[in-house]
This record gives sequence, structure tokens and C-alpha cells, in this order.
Amino acid sequence: MERTLVIIKPDALQRGLAGVIISRLEQRGLRIAALRMFHIDEALAARHYAEHVEKPFYRTLVDFITSSPVIAAVVEGPDAVEVVRATMGATDPRKAAPGTIRGDFGLYITQNLIHGSDSRESAAREIKLFFEDSEICRYSRDLDRWLFEDSQA
Repeated sequence: MERTLVIIKPDALQRGLAGVIISRLEQRGLRIAALRMFHIDEALAARHYAEHVEKPFYRTLVDFITSSPVIAAVVEGPDAVEVVRATMGATDPRKAAPGTIRGDFGLYITQNLIHGSDSRESAAREIKLFFEDSEICRYSRDLDRWLFEDSQA
């Protein structure tokens, strides 16, 4: 079982797509382990985007992610990082395949609706930025035995 962080970005909330995005992740078989809606402040944005601080687009990233509420989620399932990345589609929505979240709903790289951790290591780091361990629920669904090879999930 693997966990990853998902952020439903300000443009998705402004466009009323949060439910559709969460639904797509659940339809893939991923299980929601934590969920919260809030405004990301400058300090959290700076920690989240720390690897981009010297890049010319850094300020645009921070301004955008702090512009409106977001929904942060921890989702889990087998190969969750890879499954979320595939479901999101390419970072540039104009290059994202139809059937992906970005391919179906996005137009611009700066407003691309959703963030998903890009590796297990990033997922572990990012989850700790947004959630306390006590906020992450551990549970199983009856459905899990049909979705996950390891029925102990």
C-alpha cells in the first residue's frame, strides 16, 4: 500500500471541479485517507515549492497556489503515486491525453487543476507538510478485496 499527496488547486475549486476530481481518483480504486480544505499561506507554499525557488516561475507558483482555497488529500492504494500521476495527465494540459483530469479539463500549464507527488520520497515529504499523522485515517473498505491483490490492505 502506498500513499501520495494530492492538491486540488485553486482553479479547480473556482471552476467547481473538486468533486469530479475526487471522484476520478476514487473511481480508479484509490482510497481517501485524509482530506481538508484551506488556504495555503506563503510560508507553506515556500516549503512546498522549495525546489523551484531559483526558477523564474517560482513567484507565479506561489501567487497561484495562495490565491484561493485548495483541497489537500492523502490517497492510498497500490502504486498510488504512479496511478495518481497517470490519472492527472501531463503537467501541460495541452499535452495531456484525453481521459486524464488535465486532458479533459485543463488549458494552461500554470492553471493545471491538480498536484500529485512525483515520487514516493516526495509523497512522504509532502504529506508531512500538509497533514499530521493523527489526521490520516487507517481503514479498509469492503471493496478493497476486489481492488487490491493484497486483501489485507
